[in-house]
Amino acid sequence: MKIAILSRNSKLYSTRRLIQACEERGHEPHVIDILKCYMDITPSKPAIWYRGVQLEDFDAVIPRIGASVTHYGLAVIRQFEMMGVYCLTESVALGRSRDKLRALQLLSRKGIGMPRTSFAHNVHNTKELIQLVGGAPLVVKLCEGTQGRGVVLAETAKAAESVIEAFRELRAEFLVQEFIKEAGGSDIRCLVIGNKVIAAMQRTAPEGEFRSNLHRGGSAQLVKLRPNERSTAIKAAQTMGLKIAGVDILRSSRGPLTMEVNSSPGLEGIEGATGRDVASAIVQYIEENARPHNNRTKGKG
Repeated sequence: MKIAILSRNSKLYSTRRLIQACEERGHEPHVIDILKCYMDITPSKPAIWYRGVQLEDFDAVIPRIGASVTHYGLAVIRQFEMMGVYCLTESVALGRSRDKLRALQLLSRKGIGMPRTSFAHNVHNTKELIQLVGGAPLVVKLCEGTQGRGVVLAETAKAAESVIEAFRELRAEFLVQEFIKEAGGSDIRCLVIGNKVIAAMQRTAPEGEFRSNLHRGGSAQLVKLRPNERSTAIKAAQTMGLKIAGVDILRSSRGPLTMEVNSSPGLEGIEGATGRDVASAIVQYIEENARPHNNRTKGKG
């Protein structure tokens, strides 16, 4: 198959592993920087051009879209969908997962466990926001943050009010969430492909830190999932409409709580912690499912 990997950097670990997996399985990978794509939006024959060459005859697309280029990335994916190319991550699903508030609303509607969360626009709702999540300590999280950036633990109500007011002064959109103390600074990243969790790792924050992201110095190790954790991760990914997802969950006294559903999960940490060849599993899933026009949204998202 001829497979497009939408990535701005071919040297990134995840991109390199996907290239390797494609080649080892006899496919033809092409790394494409979405910001260098331009589109011909016509009713008769939609097309995408890249560095002066029309992108044609692709069997599948693997989007690796960074958060900072989500808007244009969605447009490129939609164009591939309109051309009938199979997209591993579809435009509507990617858009849902990148909007943290929308994602949490969808998870809530499906009854998936998650930390108590509040959101408001008016500055006069600060005390009520704090009360809705059970008071301090609590977490204030920027809606646009990634890799643990823009996530603050406020240990007292006064600290929470100060953080919330500072974010509002910056006109930033944010969520207020309860702090799950019993998680002990750890979370679990579940790598979901299709309807299976194919790998899972427990990430633990370094001493003096509550964020367990590996980019923040957290450590990772293989973890054995409980049945309810496995089913929660799969249901969360399916709720977003994602065929591949990194689902982050916390172990709490009331069961697994979903923190986030990542539509472009990194492969380095989870392959290193679990020893699983996740890249090959992704390509195998594409082999089993890639057919022309086999996208749920059909480019209409």
